[in-house]
Amino acid sequence: MKINKIKEMSSPELEKELGELKNELFKLRFSLATNGLDNPMKIKEVRKDIARIKTVLKERELSQK
Repeated sequence: MKINKIKEMSSPELEKELGELKNELFKLRFSLATNGLDNPMKIKEVRKDIARIKTVLKERELSQK
Protein backbone atom coordinates (compact mmCIF):
# COMPACT_ATOMS: atom_id res chain seq x y z
CA MET A 1 0.00 0.00 0.00
CA LYS A 2 1.34 3.39 -0.97
CA ILE A 3 1.75 6.21 1.55
CA ASN A 4 -0.38 8.56 -0.58
CA LYS A 5 -3.31 6.17 -0.39
CA ILE A 6 -2.85 5.83 3.38
CA LYS A 7 -2.82 9.60 3.90
CA GLU A 8 -6.08 9.96 1.95
CA MET A 9 -7.90 7.56 4.30
CA SER A 10 -9.67 8.80 7.42
CA SER A 11 -8.52 7.81 10.89
CA PRO A 12 -11.35 5.28 11.49
CA GLU A 13 -10.59 3.66 8.14
CA LEU A 14 -6.92 3.44 9.10
CA GLU A 15 -7.78 1.83 12.44
CA LYS A 16 -9.88 -0.77 10.61
CA GLU A 17 -7.14 -1.43 8.05
CA LEU A 18 -4.58 -1.74 10.84
CA GLY A 19 -6.66 -4.44 12.52
CA GLU A 20 -7.03 -6.32 9.25
CA LEU A 21 -3.29 -6.15 8.56
CA LYS A 22 -2.44 -7.40 12.04
CA ASN A 23 -4.80 -10.32 11.52
CA GLU A 24 -3.23 -11.05 8.13
CA LEU A 25 0.26 -10.91 9.67
CA PHE A 26 -0.79 -13.43 12.32
CA LYS A 27 -2.11 -15.78 9.65
CA LEU A 28 1.05 -15.43 7.58
CA ARG A 29 3.28 -16.17 10.56
CA PHE A 30 1.13 -19.15 11.51
CA SER A 31 1.27 -20.45 7.95
CA LEU A 32 5.04 -20.02 7.84
CA ALA A 33 5.47 -21.99 11.06
CA THR A 34 3.14 -24.83 10.17
CA ASN A 35 3.45 -25.71 6.52
CA GLY A 36 5.66 -23.17 4.87
CA LEU A 37 4.71 -20.09 2.94
CA ASP A 38 4.72 -19.58 -0.83
CA ASN A 39 5.95 -16.00 -0.62
CA PRO A 40 7.82 -15.19 2.63
CA MET A 41 8.37 -11.61 1.43
CA LYS A 42 4.64 -11.01 2.00
CA ILE A 43 5.36 -10.86 5.75
CA LYS A 44 7.81 -8.02 5.17
CA GLU A 45 5.30 -6.11 3.03
CA VAL A 46 2.55 -6.43 5.64
CA ARG A 47 4.87 -5.31 8.45
CA LYS A 48 5.85 -2.21 6.45
CA ASP A 49 2.20 -1.39 5.74
CA ILE A 50 1.45 -1.63 9.47
CA ALA A 51 4.35 0.71 10.21
CA ARG A 52 3.17 3.21 7.58
CA ILE A 53 -0.33 3.28 9.02
CA LYS A 54 0.94 3.71 12.58
CA THR A 55 3.20 6.55 11.42
CA VAL A 56 0.34 8.42 9.75
CA LEU A 57 -1.91 7.94 12.79
CA LYS A 58 0.83 9.26 15.10
CA GLU A 59 1.43 12.27 12.83
CA ARG A 60 -2.25 13.13 12.94
CA GLU A 61 -2.34 12.74 16.72
CA LEU A 62 0.64 15.07 17.17
CA SER A 63 -0.73 17.65 14.74
CA GLN A 64 -3.96 17.90 16.76
CA LYS A 65 -2.09 18.81 19.94
